[in-house]
Parts: sequence; structure tokens; C-alpha cells
Amino acid sequence: MSHRVGDYEFSTTDAERTLRHLGDLWAAIVHRRAPEVVAGQLPAATALIERLAAELGVAVPDVDAADPAVGVMAVLADFGGRAAERLGNGDAAGDTVLAIAWPGLRSLAVAMAAVELSSATIGPGTLEQISVSAGGVPKSAVATAEVDTGGVRGDVQHSRVHHGRPWQALCLWSSEVIDAFAAAGHGLTPGAAGENLTVRGLDWDLIRPGVVLDIGSVRAEVSSYAVPCSKNARWFIDGEFDVMHHRRGPVSRVYATVLDGGAVVVGDTVTIRR
Repeated sequence: MSHRVGDYEFSTTDAERTLRHLGDLWAAIVHRRAPEVVAGQLPAATALIERLAAELGVAVPDVDAADPAVGVMAVLADFGGRAAERLGNGDAAGDTVLAIAWPGLRSLAVAMAAVELSSATIGPGTLEQISVSAGGVPKSAVATAEVDTGGVRGDVQHSRVHHGRPWQALCLWSSEVIDAFAAAGHGLTPGAAGENLTVRGLDWDLIRPGVVLDIGSVRAEVSSYAVPCSKNARWFIDGEFDVMHHRRGPVSRVYATVLDGGAVVVGDTVTIRR
């Protein structure tokens, strides 16, 4: 069974796990963002919560006034869990919550990114490597690829439990971050950690949820950070793959939603859209 949100198709697993991770998606959106940037979108976040509460038929909960960003995360996690249960029971409210929550969170992320980018100095980057695999890591380099809302055509994940949602269609990483890890003695090369597109020349600190990138003829919207797993332990000294976690700073791979598909070619210009 599939579940559609606009042009995007979610399998039942995709939909259920997206709902259960609404709190995590919000946490990724606000991660490392200035408090005033987050505060500017809290009224919109509150309005989103009110819409979800109405759909679920529950009272609008009080958001923790001491730390509203954490409070919003807790409410979204609760509502997402409720909606996932409804989805599993065949209740249409689960689909409706997905159709409200995912675009709503994307809108909040894009608004926050716009504030940050308005005063940033931004230069273009270059697509240094395109990587695909039949499942697992490392991925192998190809010269060109077609990209659609499902990601890079021909790229496969062994397991869809943690991968493969529309907001995980593309995985991107920075050549400079890989270079720094390699210089520190870690065994990383482009594609080894599973990113599809390796980019050089972008300020990776700017690549946060809500940022829109033009990559050749493809347009993509950064959605979240890619949490590392033990399959990447082999590349790191003493297996410490956690050093690529986003809690360590701007070192993480990121996931992106494909807004406009097309072809990508090694050497394509990568531009951050304001």
C-alpha cells in the first residue's frame, strides 16, 4: 500500500516511520540554529500543532514555555506516534496527519534557512562525485546519473527500515569534510560512507534543513542530517563512526528531498538558492 503527499509516494513503512520521527525531524531543523531564528518560527510551529491536534481529535497541549523548541519536539513526537498507530489501523487520520505535518515542517525549515542565508556570503560548489551501489557501502563512482523523487536511479538500499523515505531521496556530503577526516587518519574516500553526491566548495556549516540546492538540472531541499550507523565503523580509527554525527558540528552527511528531478554530471555547479 502506498501513501501520497503531493508528488511524493510513501510506502506504509515510509509513512509510519516518518510519523514516528516527526519530533526528530523538528530537532534536526532547529539543530545549531540561533535561538532568535527558531523563535521567529514558533508561532507557525504552534499553528501546525493546532492543525494536527484538530485532525487527531485531541486537545492542544501546552508547550514547555521554558524551552519551547524542546516542547514542540515533544508534542510532535507524541502526535506522530498517535498518527502512526492510526495509520496502522487503517484510519485515514494517519494519512492526513502525514500530509499536514511533513510539508508543514519543510515550510518551517525553509523559512529558517532563508533568514540565515539572507546575510551569508555564498559561493558555488562543484559536484565532485556521484556514487551508487546495489546495496550497502561503499558506493561506487559513476560519471552521470538520473535523479527523480525516489533518489538516484540505480542506487539501492539493502534495508528500507532506516532509509528510502522521500525526504531521504538524496544523501550529500562535503569533500572538505572527507578530506579532513582522511588527513586525521580515518580511511574515508568519497562514496565510502554512502553519500550519493559529494560536493566541493560549499560552506558545509550552511547546509542545514531547509536549504535548497541546485545541482546541475536537479533541485533538492535539505531535510535532515544522516545519522551514522555501525556499517561505517570500518572507515574510522577504533571504529569511532560517531565522529561524523551532526552533534559534533558541521561534519555530517545530509539528506535531501528532490524538488525537481533531472540529470547530474560530475563537474556540475552546485548552488545554494536564496
